[in-house]
Amino acid sequence: MSSPEAIKTIVDVREIAPRERHPLIFGTFDQLSPGEALMLINDHDPKPLFYQFQAESAGKFTWDYLENGPEVWRVRIGRSQAAAGNSSGH
Repeated sequence: MSSPEAIKTIVDVREIAPRERHPLIFGTFDQLSPGEALMLINDHDPKPLFYQFQAESAGKFTWDYLENGPEVWRVRIGRSQAAAGNSSGH
């Protein structure tokens, strides 16, 4: 019943040095409000980034491939509405 997060900013990392990509993406994600998203544009499948999000922000993000290669990947990474004060237990 939730709608996709609204894309607030685009982060195109194709021209960014690899070591600077993840800090830039996480820094941008941290500035999003619940219900907002960033669009990541990359030159390869950002699976390692997905796993890092799972490890550091489990349950607080959404991940939707909008374009899946072979030359460009576009991924909507959203801050979940549930991230705002949601607890797993009752």
